[in-house]
Amino acid sequence: MAANLAATAANLEDPSAARGLFRQVMGRFATGVTVITTSLSGEVFGMTANAFMAGSLEPMLCVVSINRTAKMHERLCESGHYGVSFLSQEQRHLSAHFAGQRVGHVDPEFCFRGRTPVVRHAVAAVTAEILDTVACGDHTLFVGRIASLEAAAARRPLLFYAGRYARMDLLSPIEEVEPPAFW
Repeated sequence: MAANLAATAANLEDPSAARGLFRQVMGRFATGVTVITTSLSGEVFGMTANAFMAGSLEPMLCVVSINRTAKMHERLCESGHYGVSFLSQEQRHLSAHFAGQRVGHVDPEFCFRGRTPVVRHAVAAVTAEILDTVACGDHTLFVGRIASLEAAAARRPLLFYAGRYARMDLLSPIEEVEPPAFW
């Protein structure tokens, strides 16, 4: 492993260095970029996140991880539901917008699946009813039972890797054989 990514128990004892290394190492896991949404009193709220995962196939569950200091944390606790929209490469401006960066005038479009908003024209979207919450350090894991699923055809996903946006070339897959079925 490269020296700049290597750590020993000794240098993990320095909290500042450990946090920096933690972010660097975790950033080496390529993820999709999502917008987590909910609605309260007729108003839609969203935040950019990449801490999302499938939780279970039976029953169908998904999990989002939200910092307890984020406004979205309180909103999810109050609303009891969320949407997860997987952004396309063309929706990078929405990622910035929902991360609190001002990128000019952005007017996000939503569609509702029941009471839950999702970003229109996303690569895919999931809505979920919150079943449980689990404390996880400075974050809370919101476990949701899937209420709806949708997938768009032929949109290129927006990826995040090593602190930057990345692309995936769908036209040049690297595998010559079918990948294993994880689900």
